[in-house]
Amino acid sequence: MNLVYIPLIASIIDILFVFLWIRLLNKLSSGQENLQKIAGAIREGARAFLKREFKVMIVVFLLAAIVLGILNKNVLPSIVFLIGAFISSLAGYVGMMVSTLANVRTTVSAQKSFPDSFKTAIRGGQVMGFLVVGLGLLGVIILWMVFQDVNLLINYALGASLVALFMRVGGGIFTKSADVGADLVGKVEKGIPEDDPRNPAVIADQVGDNVGDIAGMGADLFESYVSTIIAAMVIGAVVFGTKGIIAPLFLAGIGIFSSLLGTFFVRVSKSALQEEFSKQTESVRKAMGRGVFIANVLMIAGSYFLITILFKSIGLFWAILFGLLAGWLIGKTSEYFSSEKRRPTLDIAEAGNSGASSVIIEGLIVGMKSTVLPVLAVGATIVLSYHFAGLYGIALASLGILGVLGINLSTDCYGPIADNAAGIAEMGGLGKEIRQRVEALDAVGNSTAAIGKGFAIGSAALASLAWLATYAQKINVASINLLEPKLLAGLFIGAMLPFIFSALTMKGVSRGALEVVKEVRRQFREVPGLLEGTAKADYRSCVDLVTKRAIREMLAPGILVVIMPILIGLTLGKEAVAGTLVGALSSGFLLALFMANSGAAWDNAKKYIEAGNLGGKGSDAHKAAVVGDTVGDPFKDTAGPSLNILIKLISVVALISLALFT
Repeated sequence: MNLVYIPLIASIIDILFVFLWIRLLNKLSSGQENLQKIAGAIREGARAFLKREFKVMIVVFLLAAIVLGILNKNVLPSIVFLIGAFISSLAGYVGMMVSTLANVRTTVSAQKSFPDSFKTAIRGGQVMGFLVVGLGLLGVIILWMVFQDVNLLINYALGASLVALFMRVGGGIFTKSADVGADLVGKVEKGIPEDDPRNPAVIADQVGDNVGDIAGMGADLFESYVSTIIAAMVIGAVVFGTKGIIAPLFLAGIGIFSSLLGTFFVRVSKSALQEEFSKQTESVRKAMGRGVFIANVLMIAGSYFLITILFKSIGLFWAILFGLLAGWLIGKTSEYFSSEKRRPTLDIAEAGNSGASSVIIEGLIVGMKSTVLPVLAVGATIVLSYHFAGLYGIALASLGILGVLGINLSTDCYGPIADNAAGIAEMGGLGKEIRQRVEALDAVGNSTAAIGKGFAIGSAALASLAWLATYAQKINVASINLLEPKLLAGLFIGAMLPFIFSALTMKGVSRGALEVVKEVRRQFREVPGLLEGTAKADYRSCVDLVTKRAIREMLAPGILVVIMPILIGLTLGKEAVAGTLVGALSSGFLLALFMANSGAAWDNAKKYIEAGNLGGKGSDAHKAAVVGDTVGDPFKDTAGPSLNILIKLISVVALISLALFT
């Protein structure tokens, strides 16, 4: 038991660093009054969304807790479930509120120097990144120390999974409803630039960056993180006993220390002091890459020593290493297929000269091609991890990809903060030099966002794989006939689920965007002087209507993912559920990669043209690229990321409800 105190100390140190970073951010200036008003509107919009969503969540979670208590004839699963939900919600709320403090301070710091601006943005990202791993691990350790029951911890993961459903799916519908609606009327109809204060949906768009890419991404990866730890503990308890339970906690602790040490190397070079856009962006990329690389090296070294000392065997270490390499390859693949410097995205941009249909076709091609390497990487990881360490190896491989989640998530959450900072600089009418600095930060944020989405999808697939391994162990998968008709029926049903789930989330964006379009058109029509810039837009009305729509539209996909495994189990049995989990994971992983990468490629093709290439803004190629980007927005920021939740949550629900159909 005393060994558990080491990862416990790691999680506490992690949280202390988070408090330190929050304090340092609060000490920074929030700038002149007009900047404070813009940032205040974004913060209030984000808070309003969370407040309304939490009201719905409280009702849903209390009902779920009652059902869990009745099914188990025990109150403990309900308590653990609610603790998981509370901790995940707390991480999301604090992280998002801090990001809305960091955005304006990043803009103001840019008035001093580029390195100061970068330090502020990355520190805001670090708060969310390290809050997720610190609180996630702390919750798992304390619950294990109190109850000494690894199977009870699955309810903790269920609580985190349901929060992720609300945050990721609801947040995704919010952010893209606002974004698409703002673009359709602002850019396409009125010809005004992005982040123009005349656009009534501009604040809702900025709020969406925080709701979707901070709270949503954080809840998604919080779920993946605790899921991989708990799944490894459940399998490890059967295979190795206490050592198998302690090892995942130790690995998570090593990951926290490695990530914290890596942050000290995330500093921009002196070349960033020169006011050249390319040197600024290159310096930021190198700084982030250096920090992540050092964290990964330390994680590999720490894992090697832990495994060889604890198990006297190197097989488990190889599983961890394979998982880490698979995660790296998935991220790099996403970067390649979505980078404006690479041929796939350039092909999309050049297709703009032939019209919007060519842009759409090229984007679909890019998305389909981008699935090949990640699938091969995950397939190789499964085979090799199982070869060296069995089902426990698969679970540890999943933990390998998430080992240094703290620093990886920090770079992901940096992106929306930089994006907000650029928007605030534009809306605040700041000088060209200052806008260039924050735009350089934003440019890097676009590439980290693409890598982050690939990383999140890869980690979700491996986390789901860990749960699948746990389910297989529980039902003795070796005794199942793969040609069993019920299993095959479950397989096809599972493969169908990601498609209907994506259809529901994208329909939500379509409906939400239509409401935004109507509201923005109404304001341009009825508010005298709005288009000329002499009158102020009513930003609150857009935020309110998108918030209501997002919560309403996420209910159907949410009910689908919770009900289906239980329904299949009750009608077709546990074998059919196993098939459903495999089918959902297989098609969900592929569809998520396809959507995320094609959407990011469409987005960056548009940005490439806006940088002055192929005729620049206003050209026929640009108009075609804007259409592609509008299609890609719900792909990459709503449907694609939401599938992460589907493939994980369906597995957790299947495990929790296993007693009903066995």
